[in-house]
Amino acid sequence: MIMVGRMYSSAGLLVLACLFLSGCLAFSPIGGEKDEFGHRIEGSTDDGRQTIVISPPDEGTNYRFFAASYESVVIRPALVTAENVGDGVPVEVLIKGSFPDSCSELHGVEQQRAGNLFLVTLTMRRPEGAVCASVLRPYRFYLGLDGLSKSGSYSMKLNDETHTFVIQPLTETDS
Repeated sequence: MIMVGRMYSSAGLLVLACLFLSGCLAFSPIGGEKDEFGHRIEGSTDDGRQTIVISPPDEGTNYRFFAASYESVVIRPALVTAENVGDGVPVEVLIKGSFPDSCSELHGVEQQRAGNLFLVTLTMRRPEGAVCASVLRPYRFYLGLDGLSKSGSYSMKLNDETHTFVIQPLTETDS
């Protein structure tokens, strides 16, 4: 009789633990980021990641330029619908990284497209001779890829690292 009671209490604890964990997993990822086209977070989030908009450099300041470092890339094409299937859809890229110090910032982005290949260069700048605190500053940057893209497989080369993505075709259930 005592053994049965222990079995039920162990099973009950297991069920409670599973319910608790499933509730935790239902929350969005750290920082509230959704991996879908058009979803953007402005400002900063609980994880300290700041949304960055590229601004022009200060006049009269000399800068050192270098390839931007980043940690992750999420390529988010818009959904193909009956209305846009012929024209193609826009594609948005969410880039997350960290600035290496208190002075570095994003400088610019250049894009080239050759068929299903996007060549993207993202650069940072740092004032020459500046004394900067050695602190990592997490950032997020939203980039719209040039032009519209039809369903198919694509590659984006960002600062010499290749990322692939697929734009799904319109299905009968989508129309």
